[in-house]
Amino acid sequence: MKLLEGKKGLVFGLANNRSIAWGIAQAASEHGATLGFTYLNDALAKRVVPLAESLGSELILPCDVQDDAQIAQVFEDVKKAWGSIDFIIHSVAYAQADDLKDRFSKTSREGFSLALDVSAYSLVAITNHAAPLMSEGGSIITLSYLGAAKVVPHYRLMGVAKAALEACVRELAADLGPDGIRVNAISAGPIKTLAASGIADFRQLMHAFEVRAPTRRMVTIEDVGGSAVYLLSDLSRSVTGEIHYVDGGFSVTTA
Repeated sequence: MKLLEGKKGLVFGLANNRSIAWGIAQAASEHGATLGFTYLNDALAKRVVPLAESLGSELILPCDVQDDAQIAQVFEDVKKAWGSIDFIIHSVAYAQADDLKDRFSKTSREGFSLALDVSAYSLVAITNHAAPLMSEGGSIITLSYLGAAKVVPHYRLMGVAKAALEACVRELAADLGPDGIRVNAISAGPIKTLAASGIADFRQLMHAFEVRAPTRRMVTIEDVGGSAVYLLSDLSRSVTGEIHYVDGGFSVTTA
């Protein structure tokens, strides 16, 4: 049974074939979804375009989420190509390397603003343009992490940005619920992605996870993809404003 047959969705933030967004995209495609993708710049396009084309995507668009005009253009192109849209995958986050290396109290004002703009406000901006194309309702998923709720070593500013992102999820869910649009976040366990490479001692964090998680195994992008399909499908039609943990139970354990 294909849970997303006939549904069309746009993926923001795919970086490579190890991205969580790729796990979600593959699962959505396997369940019958038609997908479009965005990429930040020419360097990322070299990675994104072949992956998108491998899933049969014909809608591959440039988009810097800090540029409102580019976001607006993306959805103009989506409207011309599809007329409407059923779901959004938001997998966008960024913080300057220096703001993850030093003590949190030394976070720069510029770095703080940049991290929250890219990692949290981008969800708001994208949703604002997507919602008018979801006349029959829809589902929006973003990606969070345990650092939004607890202090995770070396995660620092990204933890604050993810906390803001989760607050945005709740506000957007309440705002758009009457329109039949659901907004949720998936908080996955540590996965070795391009973004994770910027976190110091990430291997140590992964080891601690594997030892403490009740399932005693690492989480994969395929695990996240399976949960995403549920949240994108009509099976979750009464689920919104939630932070769905895909972490083998790690978040319920104590040190």
